[in-house]
Parts: sequence; structure tokens; C-alpha cells
Amino acid sequence: MTRQIYINGQLVPREKAVISVFDHGLLYGDGVFEGLRSYGGQVFRLQAHVDRLWESAQAICLEMPLTQQEMCEAIRSTLRGNSIEDGYIRAIVTRGVGTLGLDPNKCSQPQVIIIADTIELYPRELYEQGLEIVTTSVTRSPPTALNPRIKSLNYLNNILAKIEGLRSGCIEALMLNHKGELAECTGDNIFLVQRGKLLTPPLDAGILDGITRQAVIELARGCKIEVLEMALTQHDVYIAQECFLTGTAAEVVPVVKVDSRVIGTGKPGPVTVDLKDRFHRLARKRNSG
Repeated sequence: MTRQIYINGQLVPREKAVISVFDHGLLYGDGVFEGLRSYGGQVFRLQAHVDRLWESAQAICLEMPLTQQEMCEAIRSTLRGNSIEDGYIRAIVTRGVGTLGLDPNKCSQPQVIIIADTIELYPRELYEQGLEIVTTSVTRSPPTALNPRIKSLNYLNNILAKIEGLRSGCIEALMLNHKGELAECTGDNIFLVQRGKLLTPPLDAGILDGITRQAVIELARGCKIEVLEMALTQHDVYIAQECFLTGTAAEVVPVVKVDSRVIGTGKPGPVTVDLKDRFHRLARKRNSG
């Protein structure tokens, strides 16, 4: 089946889904996006994703051409148009067609693009056996530059970290912030388990406020697990009893080795496995979005 791509109110075949070479999203990474998941035809926490998309747009002074309700319906209609029940959706809003100059005032109407497809970020066996990651020398962009809470189209910082991780034989890499503290991985948030407590970097460490991250925090607190959002270092990772990553595409994936150091027993720990299973059920629960 040929995928149908939503562009400015219309579904068009993938091979005909094009934008101008003068679009500022292409020329300068001038735009915002969200990655969403659908389960059984329902988008998980759709409103939370749309809220974050609007916040990102507001932060870069990008006026959205749709209402939030219209965006939600456009996402749902793209899923239906592609007959996708369980899949991944990418919602993109660019500044629009402009000139070779930086001036955003010379851009035309913002462009809305929605892509729906299937995805498997990590091999299935890694959810059972655990993932190995490495700390990259590429630091997370500081909040005083381009705030990492803005999900912008400019992902070069993360791509460079991803390249370094891949060259080290790891499909995910851990990024520190400008203070040398833990931030997040190239596409996922990070959690540690230590002495029965769940630890994760705070938003001011320069991380994306992950939708899956927040869901896992809620699940943990619902199980009476103490959750601490606090500054963490590599030392905290190395002495952790468990480690796992969260993300829209990844869901919850265990980490068993960091920088060639074995974490805990070298196998996914009980807290990680329990939260992974709880999130799996939550995401697939009817009307969970």
C-alpha cells in the first residue's frame, strides 16, 4: 500500500509529497515537530503531544496555521487514510517558503506535514536482554542557546552524538549537559534505579519533557516508588542497580551496560521490567489518549 502523506489539508501519495527547496524548514531547520504513537487506532496521549507542539511553536514565534482541534483531527485522519492501527506518526510544522535570507517575516504560510507509518526502533530482543549505550563527547545544547525543551527541526546536535555512538558500536548514546551532568540520550530520556528509588534528570538539566517519561513517573508513583528528579552524574549511572530509557518510539527499554560497565546484574532489573510491562498495558489500554 502506498503511504498517504498529509500536506496542508490534503492526503497525497508518498511519491508526490514534496515541499519547496525554499522552505525554511529545509534551509534552516526552522520548524517544530512531534513524534506520536498509535495503538489500536488510538493515539497515545494525543492532547499532551499537541500541547507540546504548540509550546515549541510559541517558543520560536511560529504561528500555527491550525487550531489544536484541527491538528488532532488531521493526525487521526492521516492514520485512517493509511489504515494504520499500531504505528508511528510524525507531525511537522515548518516556517514555510521564504528566501535565502534568515528573515522569517519573508516566509509564506507555515506548512503542516503529517506522516504515518510503522516503526520498530530497537530489535525486539533488546527489550528482554537489555541495551548497551556509551557516553558521547557531544554535549546537549544548553538551555541558554536553543532550549532542548523545544522540539525543533534542528537535530544536528543529536545526530552528531548518534554518529559517535554508532561508531562505538552502540545504537544509542548518552549525552551530558554543559555542566557535565546527565541530560538524556540522543532520542530517549534516561532513568536510574538506586536503593529502591527512581532517579531521572530534571528539566533544567537540558532535557526534553518526554511524554513517555512523564507517563513512567506517574506509573512509578502509583506503585509507591519514590521518584526523584535531580542532577545526576556518570558516577550515578555506574553505581546504579538498574537503568532504562523511555521514549515515544522506544517505549521503555532496559540498559544493562554503559561505557562498557555492567549495570547491576547485567540483566534487566525487576523495577525496569515491571514499569516496562505497566507502560505496555497503559499504552494499549482503550481510550488511554
